[in-house]
Amino acid sequence: MAALDPSVTVAVVGAGAMGQGIAQVAAQAGHPILLVDTRPGAALAAVESIARALTALVEKGKRTAAERDATVDRLRAVNGLSDLAPAGLVVEAIVEDLDVKRRLFAELESIVDADAILATNTSSLSVTAIGAGVQRPERLAGLHFFNPAPLMALVEIVSGLATDPAVLDTLFDTARAWGKSPVRCRSTPGFIVNRVARPFYAEGLRLVQEQAADPATIDAIAREAGGFRMGPFELMDLIGHDVNFAVTRSVHAAYFGDPRFQPSLIQQELVEAGRLGRKTGHGFYDHSPGAAKPVPRSAEPAAKPDRVLVQGDLGPAASLVGLLREAGIAVEETAGSGVLVVDGVTLALTDGRTATARAAENGIAPLVLFDLALDYAKATRVALAPADGTPLEAVAVAAGLFQALGKAVSVIDDVPGLVVMRTVAMLANEAADAAMQGVASAADIDIAMIKGVNYPAGPLAWADRIGLPHVLAVLDALARTYGEDRYRASALLRRKISASLIPSPPRGEGQGEGVAPRGFTSSGNPNATTDTTPRIPLTPTLSPGGRGGKEPTL
Repeated sequence: MAALDPSVTVAVVGAGAMGQGIAQVAAQAGHPILLVDTRPGAALAAVESIARALTALVEKGKRTAAERDATVDRLRAVNGLSDLAPAGLVVEAIVEDLDVKRRLFAELESIVDADAILATNTSSLSVTAIGAGVQRPERLAGLHFFNPAPLMALVEIVSGLATDPAVLDTLFDTARAWGKSPVRCRSTPGFIVNRVARPFYAEGLRLVQEQAADPATIDAIAREAGGFRMGPFELMDLIGHDVNFAVTRSVHAAYFGDPRFQPSLIQQELVEAGRLGRKTGHGFYDHSPGAAKPVPRSAEPAAKPDRVLVQGDLGPAASLVGLLREAGIAVEETAGSGVLVVDGVTLALTDGRTATARAAENGIAPLVLFDLALDYAKATRVALAPADGTPLEAVAVAAGLFQALGKAVSVIDDVPGLVVMRTVAMLANEAADAAMQGVASAADIDIAMIKGVNYPAGPLAWADRIGLPHVLAVLDALARTYGEDRYRASALLRRKISASLIPSPPRGEGQGEGVAPRGFTSSGNPNATTDTTPRIPLTPTLSPGGRGGKEPTL
């Protein structure tokens, strides 16, 4: 089916921030809009608020006065549900309460035409469960916008167990006609974004719990090395810890206590103390007027090395070789295990083991590990972790190497996987499980995480870029270190690696030619493999900030 014609009336139930945003998006696309809310005057106030927002865009030169006037003319506040009879699409954006939503849709069924589509903007409730309360659940689906809807590109098109595929196609095409980036997913807890994003917060909280570094330092590493718009602690402070903690608890409970989604005692304590972040003036940071901006810990300036020995392939850190030469440092390359040696100090990219365990297992001392960066050329900070017993002079040598490349250096405690590598590996792992379970395709998962929470790259494409064996090594090392099922590697990740090791059949024997497929980057079937390199750029355009479902974006 094609997108809904702009002449089709769209009704929005709920005139809060989300309902107001959805109404504005549909009106800007040319649809007549009926807006209703149970609160007296709320729908009319929402229309006036949209008019003010559009006027602000006119003043900034982003809309013409004629476009504003035409959009506002399409908006009509109505008094009750009975006024929604002309609607061909009804979008619900009310309180997150299953019984309330069921009663609403049951009433709507008796008001709108039989071929009208019913859509819920729920971010946490089961679309299947909502649909179970209506006579024709095949015409009900999830249409999950991200707040603020006029700015955020992502829309999750969510199928309940009974949803008609034609309804999903119509909603997908309609969202695209409205200028959005729709993705398809099944109705499972958290859908795509609110599920796959959990490790971003969880691993940061775990690192603070283990005293790896303070929140400001971890945030700086995530931003300046990982390329994330915000670090986990500043983002949780922006979201509100009550909201973020509630989402984590909801997803954890919905997955029957899966330890991957285990909530944090540290965040629970903040909620109990009423330190909810920006909205209360205090969370991980002090947000009171005049409060000092938190400063990450950075190593003192150290000497620039004259030469570096590169032993073997550095893998995801291979670009460092060219950067060292550009910095005027002599580079000698030999065979080896993929490490850098500077003045007798060995530096290695984290593989998930602690520096102390790796030094003991490989007989290397002194050893300093360095963290992953999205792009070492553009990163402005790198995290280091020395093995226990490493002399301060050796840590200074390692810091001086990266400082010579123009990077600030944060020395953190010796924790497995450091900060960026550990976080990305866990995000990719959760995304892989979502793909394996048919929640969404690999391509849609990556699109959702870029468009919905502004990640600098999709987690699956990022895993392809790092190399799936390296990601698996990190996860397995985390699992061995902690002995927790939280870090179990996705079966799909293991399968992808095994597939890459299968020899290709000779030409003419019925299986085609070429190497065995590898990686997650593909289209269509979430389990499909591909032999192409990732196509997501290192520094994609980031969409404006806002909130993803119940949480803001990066």
